[in-house]
Amino acid sequence: MRKLILLLLAYILFSCSINKNEKMNKTQFNFYTEYNQFYIEDKGSNGDTGSAEFWSEEAIINRLALDDGIIGVGTQSYGNIKGEITILDKPTTDINFDLYDHIVEGGINIKSGELQILNCPDNNLELSIKVECGKYRVRVYGLNFSSVKETDLAHDSDNDFYKIEIWKSEDMQRKVLKQWEDN
Repeated sequence: MRKLILLLLAYILFSCSINKNEKMNKTQFNFYTEYNQFYIEDKGSNGDTGSAEFWSEEAIINRLALDDGIIGVGTQSYGNIKGEITILDKPTTDINFDLYDHIVEGGINIKSGELQILNCPDNNLELSIKVECGKYRVRVYGLNFSSVKETDLAHDSDNDFYKIEIWKSEDMQRKVLKQWEDN
């Protein structure tokens, strides 16, 4: 009996440690945006999305703009945006790069305890998620870019998708993990 209890305890401990990156919260989104971008921001952010520094040449190429409390995500399509956002305990390390067209990450400081997704140019609130205050790393995976026939017009056939993962981190710098090359 004692051996059975020890085996059962070992099994429970082992199975709990297998899932090293427990997903805390996963939320789908689908909304209309313009100018090939949307925003992830700290509620009440003072970031200036209209400044020349926000959408710099580097930010446009990397599809990620950074400012105080706000991130601009560059999209392939102009119009309907589909995706999901997941809050993680720590970053995903086993990325299958073949599944994605573009992967980029950057940092955001959440002071309000509320992370928001906003469209462009209206800044309409599309999604709001309560999070602990602190610095976060945001990774954006873009896929199905080739489904977009015209990047400056909305089409029902556009099927690009944005998978966003966030986790606590002090790293605020932009980093491209996989670069999309327009043909």
